[in-house]
Amino acid sequence: MFRIGFGFDTHKLEFDRKFWLGGVLIPHEKGATGHSDADVLIHAIIDALLGAAGLRDIGSQFPDTSPVYKDIDSKLLLARTMEMIGDKGFVIGNIDCTIVLQNPKISARIPAMTDTLSELMKTDPGQLSIKAKTSENLGFIGREEGISAYAVVLLFKGEN
Repeated sequence: MFRIGFGFDTHKLEFDRKFWLGGVLIPHEKGATGHSDADVLIHAIIDALLGAAGLRDIGSQFPDTSPVYKDIDSKLLLARTMEMIGDKGFVIGNIDCTIVLQNPKISARIPAMTDTLSELMKTDPGQLSIKAKTSENLGFIGREEGISAYAVVLLFKGEN
């Protein structure tokens, strides 16, 4: 049995915030703001995984109204999500992601993100594709006010 999930996340960028992306700390003058560490890539992946497994979304599983998740490392949320999909008998076929960000340029950081996330999700790095795009200076992303990420996942019933 195959299941497809789609995830999306967006966060505001502000000065003097750490910038976590794909579980990697990115040196930059701005970082994403949110209730957790605001790692948009991990959040989009979590939403895609949860959706494919029929487990609703990140907000229902890890509500931003809970102090438990305040400033939490999103890698911990992803690890818990992997447990949840594993409990339902699903394994990852592949994940395809796109990050939309004007600056900083992050293509050199993608291999570290791939390694970090693949290790965390216990998948082969070849099962995870991460791409980076700009918005060609258009909109809130082009003005460097925010960042977005998209993820599509294929899950199937199988053995870990």
